Amino acid sequence: MKSDQENSTVVANGAGFPQIEFELVQDQEAEETDGIKKCAGLQSCFEKCTHPCLASSHPLPHNANCPSRFLDNFLCPPHSRMGAIIFMILITASIWATLVSVTGDTALPGGNLFALLVLFVACWCGGYLVRLIRLPPLLGMLVVGGMLGNVPYIDVAKNMDRAYIFSLRQIALTIILTRAGLGLDPKALRRLSFVVVRLAFLPCLTETIVDGIAGHLILGIPWQWGFMLGFVISAVSPAVIVPSLLGLGERGYGLEKGIPTLVIAAASIDDVLAITGFGVLLGITFSIGDIVWTLFKGPLEVIVGTTYGIVGGIILWYIPQKTSKHLHLFRSALLMALGLMAIFGSIKMHWAGAGPLAALTVPFVAAIRWRTEFKGQQDPIEDVVGVLWMLFQPFLFGLIGSEVKVSSLDGQVVGNWLGIAVLTIGLIARVLVSFLAVFFTNLNFKERFFIAMAWLPKATVQAAIGTVALDLAMKNNDKDSEELGKKVLTLAVLSILLTAPLGSLLISISGPLLLERQDSPTVEEEISKTSLGKQEVKDWEMLNTSNEDERELREEEKELRAEEGDTGV
Repeated sequence: MKSDQENSTVVANGAGFPQIEFELVQDQEAEETDGIKKCAGLQSCFEKCTHPCLASSHPLPHNANCPSRFLDNFLCPPHSRMGAIIFMILITASIWATLVSVTGDTALPGGNLFALLVLFVACWCGGYLVRLIRLPPLLGMLVVGGMLGNVPYIDVAKNMDRAYIFSLRQIALTIILTRAGLGLDPKALRRLSFVVVRLAFLPCLTETIVDGIAGHLILGIPWQWGFMLGFVISAVSPAVIVPSLLGLGERGYGLEKGIPTLVIAAASIDDVLAITGFGVLLGITFSIGDIVWTLFKGPLEVIVGTTYGIVGGIILWYIPQKTSKHLHLFRSALLMALGLMAIFGSIKMHWAGAGPLAALTVPFVAAIRWRTEFKGQQDPIEDVVGVLWMLFQPFLFGLIGSEVKVSSLDGQVVGNWLGIAVLTIGLIARVLVSFLAVFFTNLNFKERFFIAMAWLPKATVQAAIGTVALDLAMKNNDKDSEELGKKVLTLAVLSILLTAPLGSLLISISGPLLLERQDSPTVEEEISKTSLGKQEVKDWEMLNTSNEDERELREEEKELRAEEGDTGV
């Protein structure tokens, strides 16, 4: 009996285990259901709370007014302009923290790296704000750079290391010349080769002569100093002209007649001529160097720079090998290396005029072969150089602006407007001769007037050689020459202040008004230009015709099915 009771108890207990497990599973499922309901409730509550802040809840209409567009920037997640601002804040903070960790005091306030970082961010913001009002961003960068170099308490760029300033400016100049060389049109350059020479020589020499005469008669400067002043002022600035012309070219303005190619190519030769003339007169004035050698050095710099560019461009046709997996990356790296070597090497060898011309010629020659590989498509290397320019553009114009020292201006030259009168007379002569230099071409009146306006900006050469005469005079302890050197420096600074913003503004405003816009080519035109011509256009037309036939057949089938559905078949 006892054993039977024990067995029945065990059986009862054994039969109870599944029941207990089932109840435990039910309890767990109930807890999970409660948890899901709580999570859903929290999610619903969170969505209700964040709904007013979400951009998806407030889609911006196409014709939204300014207040609506402004408030849209503050909706989540970050987007539009607010997203760009947050990005700049995060990346600036990260870079600064990294620099402080690696370099220590150099990246703290008062150090060179800190000043460069502030200059970059401030100039980027200045360019961004100016772009909002449809003006070239370099205007804002020049203004901000000038403020950081002159205004008390915020002049962080005032005492930066000259090595940093020099190197960054030359790197940025190399990038913009490389970008310009990739964009030059070889057919337009061949057609306008003689016009390029006229535009490079005639305005530069005319302005030099007029400034020399005006400086002698108005400011009382000796003849040799007057013509030296003329060569300093007459050089145009590729750093200002090239980005402005490339911006117009990207929108199709002036491309049909090769106007961007004409102006960009002439700008590099103009600088070589001005630097050579300045060197000759500097040697005559201070009796330094061999005058004959200096006179022949200018043409030799043109020959050497062009030869270097042709050889470097041909090398880039074959190296790196086309089978490389990273062909575009290696091509971009070698292209920039050759350009930097040309710029810095020419300065080291005291052949500064050859460097910019070589940096412009290398990508021009290389792109002649590269265009045949992409058959009308954009070269990826142009995108790489475009990104580099976006990074170094604030440095170039910010440092140019910071180099303009208002404290170095001669009060007598500026205060009585005599210096501005000399500059104005020279610029008027330059505009007239620039307009006449492009006669006997297929350019109309508006296009000639635009080229005259585009031939105004001055910045890079004036900032580079404006102080040379004054430095030599101070080195020789010649008080009379020091006074003349201060006048040359003052007029060089004034030329930057007046013509760099004005010239870039005139280019950006007058370009769309005076130049003809080339429409984007149709598919048929692209095929006829880049492939086998008329036969492929016919094939394209046949393909379009067959596609239209297929569409008609599909529409007929749909109509039949609709009729069958209506009749119940």
